[in-house]
Amino acid sequence: MLSNRKRILVVDDEDSVRCLLREIFRKEGYQVDLAENGLEALNLVERSQYDLAIIDIRMPVMDGLELFHVFLEKHPEIIVIIITAFASVDTAVEAMKLGAYNYISKPFNIAEIKLNVKRALESKDLAEEVKELRQEIQKRYSINNIIGHSGKMQEIYKTVGRVANCNVTVLIQGESGTGKELIAKAIHYNSRRKEAPLVKVNCAALPEGLLESELFGHEKGAFTGALEKKKGKFEQADKGTLFLDEIGDMSPSLQVKLLRVIQEKEFERVGGLETIKVDVRIIAATNRHLEELVKSEKFREDLYYRLNVVSIIIPPLRERKEDIPSLVEFFLNKYNEEMGKEFKYVSVEAMNRLINYNWPGNVRELENAIERAVVMGNGSVLLPEHLPVNIHSYSIPEADPLGFEVEDKPLREILREVEKAVIKKSLDKNGWNKARTAAKLGLSRKALLYKIEEYGLQKTLTV
Repeated sequence: MLSNRKRILVVDDEDSVRCLLREIFRKEGYQVDLAENGLEALNLVERSQYDLAIIDIRMPVMDGLELFHVFLEKHPEIIVIIITAFASVDTAVEAMKLGAYNYISKPFNIAEIKLNVKRALESKDLAEEVKELRQEIQKRYSINNIIGHSGKMQEIYKTVGRVANCNVTVLIQGESGTGKELIAKAIHYNSRRKEAPLVKVNCAALPEGLLESELFGHEKGAFTGALEKKKGKFEQADKGTLFLDEIGDMSPSLQVKLLRVIQEKEFERVGGLETIKVDVRIIAATNRHLEELVKSEKFREDLYYRLNVVSIIIPPLRERKEDIPSLVEFFLNKYNEEMGKEFKYVSVEAMNRLINYNWPGNVRELENAIERAVVMGNGSVLLPEHLPVNIHSYSIPEADPLGFEVEDKPLREILREVEKAVIKKSLDKNGWNKARTAAKLGLSRKALLYKIEEYGLQKTLTV
């Protein structure tokens, strides 16, 4: 018996068939309504919501195919199963091509029609779950949800916003752990391709032979162990985005094949002769200096320029320390929720150590440090001893690079102090030239003026 009471509409001009189906599916726990022709069915769907309709093809007034066309246009959420006499099987097949779930010939088997309805409703539920998950992913990777208030990160967000809906290739460069994959996801999920797949390949994780098969697929018998045909990542990413991580580790021979796909939008599987056309956007990422690899002839110059249509360089965390408090807040909330903890504050010493540490592993290392702290600690205050030993024992310089004391207070207050200090420093550095300061910080002039007024900032007078 179904707890959520799915609703089924049976449309058939034979009273005996309608009554039989109503009896069958009421016993299965469904709500069932009946209509003896298409017009009556349309009146019902205007008044009630249905999950599934069982429609006979041959009916007076409006036949089943006409009704199905109306459902496709006005009620695409209703799954349709066609029931048909043998003579109208061709029509039923036509309906299948248009999107009907299945067709069942009369006289039908009760077990068969029950199984079809069960599977059709399960597929509907799954499709709705996938849709909700996709919407959640798109929300998660919205540009507004990426953490980082520094001027450098603000410039990156602007670039992501500009290139997302273009089909240009993008090259993302940065040290390991800076968030290159996060930026790639933000580009994809804010683009017109967001409903299509985002497929990732780590070019450094596989030897050349396996990477070629992974990218382009292979035919059965193409090499030892190729027991069946396999589609590669390019085919899987058709109409979507292919994210090529660690592109700098790709072998010269594969670089040639990749260049061809980018230029011609076609390739052959390993061991195959058929030319396969694809529509794929390429986003590549690397932690290596591709220009140096080009100079040393380890990376093709023509491929480099094909990939580097738009370049995004993500700065290491040590160059944007003003982002650390907001990242700490984000990761603290994340792991509080996952582990049922209640950390609300970061102690003075713990925050100073987090800000002053150089973070060779960048954002990934910071996230791991906060995760460990939440695991190891209890209470509401995150203390230095909760942090990994290398951070806990890190020697703090006497001068605070942010120019203010970090106190035991909510992280949002700390963030305001960080922002206030950064804006004041930038204004002083730029001689209180507001246009130049706004440009450096990645703010509009209007936003900067608002911040100056909000924080009561004033030009320092010198004698």
